[in-house]
Amino acid sequence: MSRPLVPAPVDWVRHAEPIDGMKRIEARFHGKAYAMHRHDTYAVGSTLAGVQSFNYRRTRRDSLPGHTMVLHPDEPHDGQAGTKEGFEYRMVYVEPSLIQAVLRGRALPFIEGGVTTDPRLAMATQNLLWHMDTRPEPLEHSNAIAELALAMESGAGDSVPRPKGDFLAAQRAYDYLHANQAQVVALDELKAATGLDRWSLSHDFRLFYGTSPYRFQTMRRLDVVRCMLMGGASLADAAATAGFADQSHMTRHFTKTFGLTPGRWLRMASGGRAAKPPATNVQYTGQSAA
Repeated sequence: MSRPLVPAPVDWVRHAEPIDGMKRIEARFHGKAYAMHRHDTYAVGSTLAGVQSFNYRRTRRDSLPGHTMVLHPDEPHDGQAGTKEGFEYRMVYVEPSLIQAVLRGRALPFIEGGVTTDPRLAMATQNLLWHMDTRPEPLEHSNAIAELALAMESGAGDSVPRPKGDFLAAQRAYDYLHANQAQVVALDELKAATGLDRWSLSHDFRLFYGTSPYRFQTMRRLDVVRCMLMGGASLADAAATAGFADQSHMTRHFTKTFGLTPGRWLRMASGGRAAKPPATNVQYTGQSAA
């Protein structure tokens, strides 16, 4: 007697409409979801169903429904299902500059362990993620970001170091790199724009924006690549426009940053935005960009 065929689990990712400084996704995965990678943004999210497991700061973490995840910029992490049933979650990626617009030179908060049951952080996260199918009004968005920044600062408590750097100089570096994101910026240009030596600049930029100036610039160039790919450009043209040496150079940075190749990312990202995909429409199976 033959056994009935069991359909393979369906994995999917949907993208909300992007907002300046913020990207939102909802996803469901079974097994291994994505390889070790890191962002230059905060990754803040809620597990909706199942057990969401990931390695973070050399320890396995497990997030359950009701838990809030807060991953600090530039901290490597991966992701997989903690049980065979898989997991579903929502995540918002917030640029540190939005947090600094609220904190105004205070050090970026760090949530120890990456998973918390803090009710204030849960509410602040839900306010950013509940309207995945709509674009929040400007004042609503600003208020939600402010509440998230203050909730993270409160949740971090004594783990937030006292700032010992030049915030205004770091801000000038941020603005200069952002304005020249598709170019290779020389160290002398940044020194002239900020008035800081290379070591002070690296320290202060990481303190206030969570990553190094070089990595920040690389991420902005990868943003150019992703935008061009979504517009139909070839890998080679996107790499050249974004200032990479060649397609292979860009692909290495892309894969290391997002945990998947540009081609796989494009297949995932072009699968739809606000509506959850039907069961017959498999948007993505394999590594994710979460």
